[in-house]
Amino acid sequence: MLKPIISADSHVCEPPNCFTDHIDPAFRDRAPHMVNDPKRGDVYVVEGSAQPVPLALASGAGKSPEELSYKGAVFEKLHRGGWDPEARIADQQRDGIAAEVIYPSVGMEICNIPDMALKQACMEAYNRWMVEFCSAHPHRLIGLGQCAARTPDSAIEELRAIKAQGFRGVMLPGMPGETDYCDLMWGEFFDALVELELVPSFHILASGKQMTMPFRGSRINSFMSIVRSNQDLMSMFVFDGIFTRHPKLKIVSVEADGGWIPHYMYRMDHAYERHRHWLRGQDLGSTPSELFREHIYFTFQDDYTAFQFKDHVNIERMMWANDFPHSDSTWPWSQELLNKHLAHMTEDEKNLILHDNVATLYGLDTSTLVAAA
Repeated sequence: MLKPIISADSHVCEPPNCFTDHIDPAFRDRAPHMVNDPKRGDVYVVEGSAQPVPLALASGAGKSPEELSYKGAVFEKLHRGGWDPEARIADQQRDGIAAEVIYPSVGMEICNIPDMALKQACMEAYNRWMVEFCSAHPHRLIGLGQCAARTPDSAIEELRAIKAQGFRGVMLPGMPGETDYCDLMWGEFFDALVELELVPSFHILASGKQMTMPFRGSRINSFMSIVRSNQDLMSMFVFDGIFTRHPKLKIVSVEADGGWIPHYMYRMDHAYERHRHWLRGQDLGSTPSELFREHIYFTFQDDYTAFQFKDHVNIERMMWANDFPHSDSTWPWSQELLNKHLAHMTEDEKNLILHDNVATLYGLDTSTLVAAA
């Protein structure tokens, strides 16, 4: 029997008061806030960002390709389930989803704020709001905290606060504040993640470096760069021995698809076996692909190749998502898509991708969840 479906990556669309009402008063006049742009409609202004966050795409689920635009958002007309938990339950039922692991929308851009003190204050404000959002339906709305990762010591304190708030996982910025994650100084931070049983994840669009990646030709080609920052992060964790030093650490690559993973693992193995000496690669004790398969979970929506390559990756690390309410979302057509893309799988395989993997990773009690009719 097919178990209740859990989306491993869904989102909120932060309401106008999310940050202004919950941020440390010392930062209130600098808090991310909503304004109406004459050309773009309602947008979120985030200090340090080159462009405001267009809410039209953050709440574009269910629209046809012809309707999608970064312009014209009116907050009151967006998917109410983006900020109203009761409306969100109705959205889940319409899509045949029993529960969701929930990420931010504006919060992804907050990861790229250059002022680290402001970044941390914004993330702490978001975490306070997220606790409220999830409190009415904690088994169906599984929010993740955000951690600014200013320094290893301050980040560990953030993790303790996030754990105390009841979160099961934490979304990390692609770029930490003090050196990169491959530096040995982050070792105690990774140990704290394991000790506190907080699942760390890296979402696309949350790496400042990725936001400035060049593209060639027409603007649509820029869409192809979205997954690159996550690919860089995943291979850095492997090649720089982070998993070798921290064998219990697991991380999640979020919304970066999965069809590329078989070739990427081959490419890492090739680099390690053929070129690690002159490229000064570390002795990992295992092949890169073995480390990738064991330590990295990945989420994807309608990536047909990911479903087809299930036998070429670790199926126990695959986690499907509906990405509601974003413009890439499969809502409200998720059941139709899954019926098509999972037709070649056994029931056990379907349950792994749609339920078991995410439930095990986050230690979820799914006994009260109800499968879609």
